[in-house]
Amino acid sequence: MKILLTGGGGMVGRNIRDHDQAGRHELIAPRSRELDLTDATATEASVARLKPDMIIHAAGRVGGIQANMAHPVEFLVENLDMGRNIVIAARKAGVPRLINIGSSCMYPRAAPNPLEESAVLTGELEPTNEGYALAKVITARLCDYVSRSDPHLAYKTLIPCNIFGIHDKFDPAVSHLLPAIIRKVDEAKRSGAEMVDIWGSGEARREFMFASDLAEGIWIAVERFDDLPGMMNMGVGHDHSINDYYAAVARVIGWQGSFTHDLSKPVGMKQKLVSVALQRRFGWMPATPLDQAIAETHAHYRAQTAAAEETHP
Repeated sequence: MKILLTGGGGMVGRNIRDHDQAGRHELIAPRSRELDLTDATATEASVARLKPDMIIHAAGRVGGIQANMAHPVEFLVENLDMGRNIVIAARKAGVPRLINIGSSCMYPRAAPNPLEESAVLTGELEPTNEGYALAKVITARLCDYVSRSDPHLAYKTLIPCNIFGIHDKFDPAVSHLLPAIIRKVDEAKRSGAEMVDIWGSGEARREFMFASDLAEGIWIAVERFDDLPGMMNMGVGHDHSINDYYAAVARVIGWQGSFTHDLSKPVGMKQKLVSVALQRRFGWMPATPLDQAIAETHAHYRAQTAAAEETHP
């Protein structure tokens, strides 16, 4: 198939491109400077010209709690514009299949865990990333509306749990939890620091999937698109406390210091574990163990850091 991939330069997009299955298709992955998804006219023209058989929408402005709280307008408007524009452009061009990559932030803050797909839009969102979540919810609902209004179009949403891995962002201003932990613990080991601080009590629980596993799941969804539900979580089926993740990173990296807790910092939802019941019935589960995924991500971070040090000694 000819597949248009948005967000090909991001972590998820780059892992999709790196996967072996990518070579079986004509994969077109323009960067943002080539296709500005916030420009509706340009997006419609590009999709009409390319006439893809399928679109995978993985583009978005992403970041952790700090970035979401600092830039709520941008996280809402940019993600909403990108989602709306690509879905409407696909509809106008008659693109028959679209996979929209959502986020577990779409779930209400008080929804019972594990989070089932039917819980979307049943309650108040987590305030620390509400803008991003609203944009993701609206794009997913738009996909559902399009599918219901035209039997020739099938636009479906995958909702991954938290993702980390190769090509991740490690800048504290924009990074998510696990890459931030990897950087903090790595810096502590290299500097000889004996203490690393944790935001909050560390008792909040999170579920993380290795990005290459998510890419594999997305390619299976491409190959078995007709079997895919209209909305489906993608997760590992279990979670860990934030304290557990710090301990795991310290174990993998080989740092033997201690942790302190800054109880003045925000921590977000107490738990965010997605239900994998539909995913199991679909027939796929991720396979990379946590320690292996942390080790590969840390190796990527060290390679990035070494390259940057060579460029700017």
